[in-house]
Amino acid sequence: MTQNLAAYSATSASPEDGKGRIATLTFERDVAAPLAVLWEAWTAPAARAIWAAPSPSVTVEFLEADTRVGGREVTLCKGERPPDIRCECGWLALQPELGSVNYEVMSSDGVTQSVALVTADMSGTHERSRLVITVQLSSLAEDMEAGYRAGYGAALDNLAGVAGRTMVLQRVIQAPRSIVWGAWMNPETLPQWWGPEGYSCRTQRIDLRSGGEWVFDMIAPDGTVFPNHHRYHEVRPEARIGYALLWGENGPKHADAWASFEDQDGATKVTLGMVFSTPVEFEEAKGFGAVELGLQTLGKLERFVTAR
Repeated sequence: MTQNLAAYSATSASPEDGKGRIATLTFERDVAAPLAVLWEAWTAPAARAIWAAPSPSVTVEFLEADTRVGGREVTLCKGERPPDIRCECGWLALQPELGSVNYEVMSSDGVTQSVALVTADMSGTHERSRLVITVQLSSLAEDMEAGYRAGYGAALDNLAGVAGRTMVLQRVIQAPRSIVWGAWMNPETLPQWWGPEGYSCRTQRIDLRSGGEWVFDMIAPDGTVFPNHHRYHEVRPEARIGYALLWGENGPKHADAWASFEDQDGATKVTLGMVFSTPVEFEEAKGFGAVELGLQTLGKLERFVTAR
């Protein structure tokens, strides 16, 4: 997360003179992705985990991830040398495709280093979008302004790159959320509807829980077999699923994905997001019709739940 990057940058930078300093920082980015995609990249934990680390030498471990008003995100940012930085983000406001407000508290060895109020404002179209971040920062242990500037700069660069290879599919399904969730997270029913029109699934093994997996073949109408392997790392009942997409059993990863489920006047809004491993894979996926095929899959889900 941006707070992780700022914390890491702050501990890596030379200390500034003065403590207890208050600053207001502003960051802006134009993003070559639709507004809906930017929103998902900014808020979805699976996407945030990808753009969190500023370099391969830094890792970010998620301890909690609950992206809803009143929810919080707790992470540990681990660099080449100790100490680790604990970052707590609490969501105060979330307005889809408009913006968010959250607080951040950074600590090291149990000592608070800074607190901040972060406001994100978004605007854009179906082609491009713009993000403006305002940080009201109070440095308690030392002046972290330089660290925040470097950290947010790296974070927003990463975010723009992630958004540029993210695909977001959405459908409002005319069925209660519990029913939609049940059809998705039932090992008997998931293979019955998964895949585009005319495709079928042949399951080798399936375990739909955090730490579980689904190894299966998707079979096209012409008989072509596409081996798949889904590895689940997050299952939040009736709210969100996070998983990795592999090319066949234990094959190379080609995308990190998530599905979220929201009540909408008795219906269920399903959002399926995928961050492809490279821009090339993203373009190839668009080229063979992944958007259209994915929307067909969600359409099959709706027919499945409404016919029962």
